[in-house]
Amino acid sequence: MNALNERLRDDFIQDSISGVQAWNAGLRKRGIDFTFVVPHKGFNRQIGSLAGVKISPDGRVLSPQAWDAKVRDWLPTPEDRAFVQSLMGRVVEPGKFANWISPPSSGINGQTVDCEYVRFN
Repeated sequence: MNALNERLRDDFIQDSISGVQAWNAGLRKRGIDFTFVVPHKGFNRQIGSLAGVKISPDGRVLSPQAWDAKVRDWLPTPEDRAFVQSLMGRVVEPGKFANWISPPSSGINGQTVDCEYVRFN
């Protein structure tokens, strides 16, 4: 079962790399000087054979001290999470949308955008 999980994980990673390469091609096409990178499969693993091993996004095994010195550059900090949470205001009024999403151009199944799709009682 572990071997099957590893094989499926490797397939998922390869699929992810293909998607990221497509994103990068789109950035290059638009003249944007940025490249997305898929981290090493051992980076920040919480389960499996690499759980607890401190591995950088580029695949280097690190000491706990080296990990602690760089982890805030690689993973969201509590402050980052609090900022994102502050953006996530709840909006339930029909026809109104949270400021962190784009309103749809049309409603679902031909209905109006301000249709009451879900009732909050």
